[in-house]
Amino acid sequence: MSTAAPAPRLIVGLGNPGAEYAKTRHNAGFWFCEGLANDLGARFAFEARFHGYVAPVREESRKAPLWLLMPQTFMNRSGQAIVALACFYRVLPNEILVIHDDLDLPPGQTRLKFGGGSGGHNGLKDATAHLGVPDYWRLRIGIGHPGGRDEVISYVLKPPGQEERASIFEAIDRALTAWPMLVRGDWEKATQRLNIRPKPPKQEPPLLGQDGKETPS
Repeated sequence: MSTAAPAPRLIVGLGNPGAEYAKTRHNAGFWFCEGLANDLGARFAFEARFHGYVAPVREESRKAPLWLLMPQTFMNRSGQAIVALACFYRVLPNEILVIHDDLDLPPGQTRLKFGGGSGGHNGLKDATAHLGVPDYWRLRIGIGHPGGRDEVISYVLKPPGQEERASIFEAIDRALTAWPMLVRGDWEKATQRLNIRPKPPKQEPPLLGQDGKETPS
């Protein structure tokens, strides 16, 4: 998709409802939406007909209305909330941006893409099933992988460690700086901003002794 693609009208953060899941890796999409609402001065309110928390966004530069949505169904039923709001306000799939956690990206990395498969993500599976097409935008927030497939469920439903959490929120903060591009539908520039790997920390050169060998620092 190019800069000619329509601007988003619905921003969906995926996660699980309830205090017990609030700090878990699977709720990275909620974390993004909460940060965006805070930046924009938008306020979430629960709307039963949309099965989730909804925040209208009012920006003078936009002609079309925009909504933020955090489904309060569980992750594997996310599509129920998405399609309810999209149908009511006549939002097309290519006007939807879904933000979700991603096991295949390390903490600190993000990827913006249009369409494609679910990558095993239950929230995306249900969104695609309800919308009937996979043709919507996705912002992937890396949370890393535990290593074994049998560890995945436990992993995503636990809070990240301190360093890992810091990396995830650095990625979210970087994604939030791309909001001016996202909101006007400048997907190409937003992709260039978001689909880069953070620079690794600078390595200090080893200390050398008089004989030219490394010495402990």
